[in-house]
Amino acid sequence: MKTFRKFALSFFVSTHSLHPKSSIRASQIEATMEVKINSEELIKPSSPTPQHLRTFKLSLFDHLIPVPFTPVIFFYPSNSEQAGPCLDVPQKLDLLKKSLSSTLTQLYPLAGKIRDDGLYVDCNDGGARLVEASVNMSLTPFLADPDLVLLNKLLPNHEFLIGEFPELTHPVNIQVNVFQCGGIALGICNSHRLHDGTSEGVFLKEWTAIARGSGGGSGSSRLAARDLLVAAELFPANDLWLRDSSKIMFNSMCKPGNSVTKRFMFTGPVIEALRARGKGPSAKNPTRVEAVTGLLWKCAMAVLERNNNGLRRPSVFTHLVNIRKRMNPPLPGPLGNFLWLAAAHYKFTTKSHDGTKDVLPYLVGELRGAISKVDGEFLSGLRQDKSLISSSLEKVLGVGLSEYGHGVDHFVCSSWCGFKSYDIDFGWGRPVWVSNIGMCMPMFLNWIFLVDTRSGDGIEAWVTMDEQDMALLQEDPELCTFANVNPSPLTISSKL
Repeated sequence: MKTFRKFALSFFVSTHSLHPKSSIRASQIEATMEVKINSEELIKPSSPTPQHLRTFKLSLFDHLIPVPFTPVIFFYPSNSEQAGPCLDVPQKLDLLKKSLSSTLTQLYPLAGKIRDDGLYVDCNDGGARLVEASVNMSLTPFLADPDLVLLNKLLPNHEFLIGEFPELTHPVNIQVNVFQCGGIALGICNSHRLHDGTSEGVFLKEWTAIARGSGGGSGSSRLAARDLLVAAELFPANDLWLRDSSKIMFNSMCKPGNSVTKRFMFTGPVIEALRARGKGPSAKNPTRVEAVTGLLWKCAMAVLERNNNGLRRPSVFTHLVNIRKRMNPPLPGPLGNFLWLAAAHYKFTTKSHDGTKDVLPYLVGELRGAISKVDGEFLSGLRQDKSLISSSLEKVLGVGLSEYGHGVDHFVCSSWCGFKSYDIDFGWGRPVWVSNIGMCMPMFLNWIFLVDTRSGDGIEAWVTMDEQDMALLQEDPELCTFANVNPSPLTISSKL
């Protein structure tokens, strides 16, 4: 278990000491930016959890993704910079705590503790971890050119920054960072054992609804227990077989090197042009996500080929797919991971690549085909047939694709598009920026995280690759035609 924790740490954690170049840049910015921890407390639920709900079983899918946390940061300007009620910082902190307490009553497993065996949550009302911190600079200069690696300092798990790994016992971990101007960065690092993107959205919408005084989003004092328990009932985790298998799978997909994260921003009009260009027999009307990921996949493969002395390797592009609406009947699933892996394959030996045709429509079609196979019939089979799970994991690994021992290139994508992240309003306005984190690690995945821009029609893609590969990707002529690299969040917001 300790070995895997080190792997999980390297997958999701910035470890500056391992990379001298990154340490130099970080230390220069740290000379002007300091985050001081002022206090830490556990926020208890406003009402106790009934005894018959004290054990919350995790589902099979809660063991699929081995990364420990789902990090996200919401940046809110000071009162003087946006409309809404004029609350001072102490009032905002008090409101956040009281509304969080009420939210934990509705989503009661989030106030419990994840037990060591990973099969259940002890709903003991222990509380959510909340850290208060202050930043010794104003928000505007920070957002003018944010250092993506230093974003980790705004998250509650500071052990990451010094190479330690915290116990994964608290499902909810929050850090409220107050800038000198009164702006706030709300860093949330919740356990992936109980949260995927959709359930994170449920938690945040409940919290903000209560904070704004509109009551719980469910309209009741506690969300229906049957909705919370449905995942474990349909897909029980009777053992840790899937957890152990997924660890091996993701570990084998990681690669050594110095990773770096860059942001690629696609505007709404550009995405519409990409959708038109990505049309093909298998995807006559590509989605926004399919068009953007198809282009990123195409350009990333070209970069890896150039940095591999012209050697073309087959590749696998894996999407994390929300299966709630794909079940028959659809599931509510307010908590937990309702995710499966859709793996699209590409081999340069296929007829799709003859050097003259644009390969984008083919790639978009492959993505569409892989995702469409995760349907009600397939998911029903997962409940009864472990061999179906094994074959799915083999597709993700690209078993049988590699020729002559050259290996396979892997890309993994998680999308928060459509989650309305910029609607997370506690009563003092919408966030000016919603961010992920920068990664700088010795072992990593080619990782893509997608989130809507503040306008709602654009997409911000956070891409992590080897720094040599990224140096070519951010200069790729085709990609730069469609995407703006590392734009200032202030510039994006000013155009809205």
